[in-house]
Amino acid sequence: MLDNTTDVTPEENPIPDSLKEDTGVVKAAAILAAGNIVSRILGLVRETVKASLFGASGLLAAYEIAAYIPISLFDLLIGGMVNSALVPVFSDYASKKDKTELWAVLSMVLSAATLLLALVVIIVELLTPQVAHIIGAGNFEDPALYDVSVRLMRFATPAVFFMSIASILTGALYALKRFTVPAFIGAVLNGAIVVAALLKPDQIQSLVWGLLIGSFLQILLQLIPLRDARLRWHLNLRHPAIRRILKLYAPIVAGLIITQISIALSYNLATRTGDDSVAFMRFATTLYQFPLGLVVTALSVAILPTLSRQAIDNIPAFKQTLSTGLRLVLTLILPATAGLLVLAVPIVALLFERGEFTPEDTQITAQVLRVYLIGLPFAAVDQMLVFGSFARKDTLRPSLVGVVAILVYLATAVLLIKPLGLYSLMVADAVKHIVHTVIMAVITHRSLDGMRGYGITKAAVKSFIAAIVTGLAAFGMMELLLPLLTPDTFLSHTLMVVLAGMAGLAGYTMMVFVLDITEAKSLPAMFRKRNQASVE
Repeated sequence: MLDNTTDVTPEENPIPDSLKEDTGVVKAAAILAAGNIVSRILGLVRETVKASLFGASGLLAAYEIAAYIPISLFDLLIGGMVNSALVPVFSDYASKKDKTELWAVLSMVLSAATLLLALVVIIVELLTPQVAHIIGAGNFEDPALYDVSVRLMRFATPAVFFMSIASILTGALYALKRFTVPAFIGAVLNGAIVVAALLKPDQIQSLVWGLLIGSFLQILLQLIPLRDARLRWHLNLRHPAIRRILKLYAPIVAGLIITQISIALSYNLATRTGDDSVAFMRFATTLYQFPLGLVVTALSVAILPTLSRQAIDNIPAFKQTLSTGLRLVLTLILPATAGLLVLAVPIVALLFERGEFTPEDTQITAQVLRVYLIGLPFAAVDQMLVFGSFARKDTLRPSLVGVVAILVYLATAVLLIKPLGLYSLMVADAVKHIVHTVIMAVITHRSLDGMRGYGITKAAVKSFIAAIVTGLAAFGMMELLLPLLTPDTFLSHTLMVVLAGMAGLAGYTMMVFVLDITEAKSLPAMFRKRNQASVE
């Protein structure tokens, strides 16, 4: 496990030596975080629009099942490859002054992906009714929803092609440290869905139009920072770089297949608990993923190229960089979890409770979110540990651990679905993250010959205490405001979230100085060190 007996504290070295280069990592994380902020905000707007137009209805659940197909195929075929294989391999070529080899490798990857993706789209289009039934569309109490799912799924499937090509371009841009445009492509996709839905508010297929248009725009926009790329049709599966990508990705495919099967089964199980259960899960997941995307994904993606270089010949620097990333994740994710846990009801009400989304829907969605949040800190730490393994070209062990965690998830969900119903899936998700994190921590500790002495446990304890104070401060403010505000109005929800959130933030800020949480205190200094690294 990760532990520390002799702490290396930020007081002694506010910006560790490995992060003198990693100040560039923090700046890159800032760019990615900015993109994630915009993307997540637009994602919340997207869900708000969906809630207002369609509520937590079976019709929206039919769309979510249909949209799952291109998204899951994207995760399986390309999405899981970007950070585990594409960025590490592309980085080797991007570090050279002459980019000719990089463009050749990128051309080969794009050519092979085009053929594979076209074949996949054709197969899914032919088998859409069967696929929809497996995922759970056949479990709807209203038979008409099955037909809606099939129709929308056929319409949405080509999006997997656009999203996948866009992600390959993203991998190349990450390797080149050109973070700005790829940081905002998620915002483009969410924005397109919002615009399309508002243009045709009475048609559920407008959401699919937004998905297709947004994913296509992701390709076009990323070609701008890649304007110096010399791309051509070039299919050569025997090239060493292609073989390395496939070798790195091969162990992950098995884990991703299990993961996608488990997600499909989750949809299937959810539809058995009610036509609207999938919608509740989706709304809660959007809020759950907000801090993950804002903090962890941005920091992890930004840190991966540096970890990949250090893993080659500088393991001490690698350990320092990884430990700094873990401390920063813990410092930020624990108070965020506490705030979401306490403010779940007013946040859900503020964002979604209008139009077709009722106060009863708010209560169920908030409870789903709260159960999900049990696993959030573990998911955050786990993502950083997994990226550390990817940087060392170790994709096999994270995949095997993923299989174990997924099996635990499925067993937990099946055992608890009768007594807990829908909430069994949230409990199972939390158990999955806990199991995966513990095993990955043990693997990381052993493979790096120990991770003691980097202040990880101390940062975790301090951040946990600060998170408790954050939650208590927010809760106290809520209790003070409840008798003063008119219930179930937009203004009361807004004041509750803003004022209680500010109280929680004030409590956290106080604890940063009381406990001397130097990871939080050193962030502004890390951003100011522009001369120590640059991000293109």
